[in-house]
Amino acid sequence: MSYRGPEFDDLQPRRPRRGALTVAVAALVPGALLGWLVYEAVGDSGGSGGTPGQASGASASAHPSSSASPTDAPASDAKEPSASPTPSAAAPLKGRVVVIDPGHNPGNFQHTADINRKVHIGTNWKECDTTGTSTHDGYTEARFTLDVAHRLRTLLRERGATVKLTQDGDRPYGPCIDERAKIGNAAKADAVVSIHADGSGAGNRGFHVILPASVHKGTADTRPIVGPSRDLGERIAGSFVRLTGSAPSNYVGNGTGLVTRQDLGGLNLSTVPKVFIECGNMRDSKDAALLTSGAWRQKAAQGISEGIVSFLRG
Repeated sequence: MSYRGPEFDDLQPRRPRRGALTVAVAALVPGALLGWLVYEAVGDSGGSGGTPGQASGASASAHPSSSASPTDAPASDAKEPSASPTPSAAAPLKGRVVVIDPGHNPGNFQHTADINRKVHIGTNWKECDTTGTSTHDGYTEARFTLDVAHRLRTLLRERGATVKLTQDGDRPYGPCIDERAKIGNAAKADAVVSIHADGSGAGNRGFHVILPASVHKGTADTRPIVGPSRDLGERIAGSFVRLTGSAPSNYVGNGTGLVTRQDLGGLNLSTVPKVFIECGNMRDSKDAALLTSGAWRQKAAQGISEGIVSFLRG
């Protein structure tokens, strides 16, 4: 499996310096050094009306992520219109639609009869939904998926994307798996990600991304989305490894972190690129320690987000 990432322009070879230029620069260095020493000797005596460094403090606060000192760039740079990012750079996903599908629903436990009714998934009938799994301490998959979905929504909106959730804990149960697919289709989403956590046995660790198989049966036809969905899944898997430090599943996917399935209605009924991600195994104590950590869930959201951004930017 290949994980795609950003590409960089080749470095251009430097032109050889002229001898005369070297001599001229050498002649200027003592003068510049002398000027700096004079400035240091008198600089504290005033002129700006403030304490040393006060004038550059505004520039530093305007660029909180910069590790450079305020004197590394003129303060006027922050006011220069040309220094501002272009609209496409500031919002690279503007005009793009992403649907996030938080698996299950916290209310499913109180509506077992409703979620057990059968719906058609294109090839056969299957239960509307399930309650999902939980850690041994009772932290439910439904709570986990909503938390990660909220974090992911914030990250994608910051990049300019229009983000929709299939559910936001705002309904008594569900939606059913067929309706979840319809929501993504109706939104004409550029990408859909269904968030889950697994409930496998202890000792089974790691994440895996589930891709749609090529299905052409009944009302299901995934053939147009198989290719782009794999691309989306590979990019999410690559960034998830990088940003969370988690390894691909040691129990499915043969170490690739990718699994192809043809029995999931959410994939079979989708007409837009879609994948599932099982972020870890809630029934393993080591994975559970990660899944219940807010700091790790933020990393998980970042990993999924970066994969989506990479896919949509091509």
